[in-house]
Amino acid sequence: MSLYTKAVVATGHELVSKAAAEILAEGGNAFDAVVAAGFAGAVAEQTLTSLGGGGFLLARTAGMRGGGEEIFFDFFVDTPGLGGRQKEDPHFFPVTINFGGSDQVFNVGFASVAVPGTLKGLLHVHQRLGRMDLSEVLAPAVSLAKGHRLNDFQARFLKLLHPIMTLTETGRNLYEPGGRFMESGDTLVNSDIANFLESLVLGAGDSFYSGDLARQIDQDMKNGHGLLTFDDLSSYKVIERKPLKISYHDHVLLTSPPPSLGGSLIGLSLSLLEGLDKPAKWGSPDHLMRTMGLMREVEHLRQNGVFTPDALEQFRNSPGLEKSRDSIRMFSRGTTHISISDQEGNVASMTCSNGEGAGYFVPGTGVMLNNMMGEDDLHPEGFHTGPPGQRVASMMSPSILLKDDLVKLVLGSGGSKRIRTALTQVLTQFIDFDRDITTAVHAPRIHWEDGTLQVEPGFKKDSLAALEKKVPVNIWDERSVYFGGVHSVIPGVEGVGDPRRGGSVSIISK
Repeated sequence: MSLYTKAVVATGHELVSKAAAEILAEGGNAFDAVVAAGFAGAVAEQTLTSLGGGGFLLARTAGMRGGGEEIFFDFFVDTPGLGGRQKEDPHFFPVTINFGGSDQVFNVGFASVAVPGTLKGLLHVHQRLGRMDLSEVLAPAVSLAKGHRLNDFQARFLKLLHPIMTLTETGRNLYEPGGRFMESGDTLVNSDIANFLESLVLGAGDSFYSGDLARQIDQDMKNGHGLLTFDDLSSYKVIERKPLKISYHDHVLLTSPPPSLGGSLIGLSLSLLEGLDKPAKWGSPDHLMRTMGLMREVEHLRQNGVFTPDALEQFRNSPGLEKSRDSIRMFSRGTTHISISDQEGNVASMTCSNGEGAGYFVPGTGVMLNNMMGEDDLHPEGFHTGPPGQRVASMMSPSILLKDDLVKLVLGSGGSKRIRTALTQVLTQFIDFDRDITTAVHAPRIHWEDGTLQVEPGFKKDSLAALEKKVPVNIWDERSVYFGGVHSVIPGVEGVGDPRRGGSVSIISK
């Protein structure tokens, strides 16, 4: 029975939105569509996601008042090294990427690869909640792999990541054919991934984790001084968890639970805000000072070990909560994401990442593996210190906002450390300032990092002046992918794709 006259898709690429829309138009549900979009994104958003990366999917099935489900599918990466792979002389080195207003250092190479989960996760979700044949769900991605036009956004990202994308001969053949690096408007063809996707119907996913492909990966890693092993791949499991539930001003946010960091940090942010007086106007000096103070305090609590992901409820009921609010008051005086709702009331929120990629492609598949072991925000205790087989914590936080047990928003963001601040800023605009979702997503953002407040253009001069009296401020020349990409859907009504990350919306009507 239809609940809505429209199904809505919001993603970071027009071809990914189109892939999901095709599946919905052909009778698939939101979960068929999000899986199709996940595979399509691995082809068309190759700088942001990959079947060799990791991700999370938050699902809420139709009929919650009649026995539906809320499931958080965790298919993020694991720490590699099962089977005793040695850590001596690892192939692991830094690459600096300039985002225009801020340099970011990432580590790549064989030893930057964590145990990938996206491929197994997408297949698991399809089997668990989808209803279309796998071949039908894969068809849009296969078509894209056989040739699609490189858009401006992906071309810019490819240029940023040039040293990584061309690290190996496979990457050079794919992205620099004939010695010329690909540009916007060029046709990108990845025949290997097209063939690999078609072979998934015949069970190639098993080979990737426990067959010939897994053995080839193991051998390549051994030869290249990487840490990933056959045992890592064959032991990997998708985990179904209960989503974290956070109450905030008559709403409930469903988001990523521990061991993920992102959802708990958003929960901490909202818990701190809930006890503070709301500024009269969004973007005012008072509002920006409070938001900046919140970001500083949350980062302080995280870096100093005062707050941990599994202690949110305990912290909410501790004296430390009010102490942190007092700290914020002192100032207040001053990856890619897919959101989908179908016409039956099912909703899916999925965030996936390949980091920046390790540079290594699994032979014959066209799939670049991740560099999650080389991202500093995922390893606060230091690189290669965690035990093998441990799920790596992540900032990714696919979320669903409820009010009176009805879905009001499906949302999430890419952006590493900026995910939690991007989502918190959008949520508070929507809830506290009653701004429509398009305005909230398009509004300028701020982010606190390494002692400097990064600020997008668009705030008033008096607000910026108040900030500059308190902290170092770096004002960017333009809106940037650095500040995340919040793709959001209001079920049955509308969607908004964040232009910072190539946002695209498709609406499917009866």
